[in-house]
Amino acid sequence: MMHKKILAAGLAAVLALSLAACGGGEEAPQEEPASPGVAVQVQEIGADTIYTENTVSGQLSAEDESTIMVAVSAKCTAVYAEAGDEVKAGDVLCTLDLGSTLSSYNAAGISYRSSVQSYNDQAAVFEKQVALMEKNVRDLKELFEIGAASQMEIDQAELQLQTTIAQRNSTLSQLEAGMQSALSNVEQLDTVLENVDARGNVVAPAGGTLVTMNATEGGFTSSTMPLAVIDGADQMKAVVQVSEALVPKLSAGDTADVSVSAVNQSFEATIRSVERAANLQTRLYTVTLTLPSDTDGLLAGMFADVTFHTDVSEDAIVVPTEAVLTRGETRYVFVVENGAAKYVEVATGLTGNGMTEILTGLTAGQQLVTVGQAYLNDGDPVRIVSGGDAPAPADAPEEGAGPGESAAPGDGASGEE
Repeated sequence: MMHKKILAAGLAAVLALSLAACGGGEEAPQEEPASPGVAVQVQEIGADTIYTENTVSGQLSAEDESTIMVAVSAKCTAVYAEAGDEVKAGDVLCTLDLGSTLSSYNAAGISYRSSVQSYNDQAAVFEKQVALMEKNVRDLKELFEIGAASQMEIDQAELQLQTTIAQRNSTLSQLEAGMQSALSNVEQLDTVLENVDARGNVVAPAGGTLVTMNATEGGFTSSTMPLAVIDGADQMKAVVQVSEALVPKLSAGDTADVSVSAVNQSFEATIRSVERAANLQTRLYTVTLTLPSDTDGLLAGMFADVTFHTDVSEDAIVVPTEAVLTRGETRYVFVVENGAAKYVEVATGLTGNGMTEILTGLTAGQQLVTVGQAYLNDGDPVRIVSGGDAPAPADAPEEGAGPGESAAPGDGASGEE
């Protein structure tokens, strides 16, 4: 009995000690750690040059010697090279007074395009007329079988159809003759101006040694002898076809990027000539480019991708295209200011080579979010994991912002332009 009392007393003491330890006061709840912010990558916005890229495919061919002919007599107003000089493709050799010839060339081009348009318009009109008349003949024949039309009506409809077809053939034949005449004029002037730009500058079609130079300042060129001959041994050229939308943006002497996958090489080439008359079948224009003479391994017949750079915008605010998001017709980005994301609507311009021109909304020096922007809303705290400077606390006051001022909130929707 005594043993049981001692054991009960011991258990009571242990319980009392446990209650004393727990009754020393409740511990204060631990504060939850503050959110570290959305992890993003940023880059500083800067000004750069951007251009539109247009890539077409063509083939390589060889040329050993470049002979420059100007098939009209023109006064030479300036000479920039002489026989024996080493020249590069695109160098200006001399300047000719070709004002009247250039005007005739432009007029011939307009006449040709007008004749092509007239031919296409008339062909479309006749096609509709003939289709309607053929349907009329078929309908009359069906009505004749049930006694609802006479043979005379069928004969008259067939006669009208044959008359219209004959008129179509005659009209289109005349328009085609006019189109061919206009094309012939353009091609003749194309030959005259093959290596001449819009300012009358004679441009070297290839690099090499200028072995003949018959232009003299103040003198007149001959239409029967070469103005210049360039020895460009082992010289290669690329020939491509471009659309009517691209051809007005190209000129002799312009540069383009050429890639030849067969030899895994890429290099810069110079436009040698741009034909101003389209191929009648393809409606495309031929552009010839001279390749660098020091490029090895190129063979005639190899395929090449040619990228023309047009619509250049210099000193523009340029950002990665993937940084620009869209929502409906609205384009927007996020920048980081005082450790928080700021929603900014922008107007965009040119896009090329993975970059987009920003016309309004951004200025150089701002921190643009380039990764993680799809998960942001306006005012979200952010944590920069690479690029830019360490962010200020998210609750720091926004510099220059008045009370109640805030950008429209982003909704987190993403979309590349």
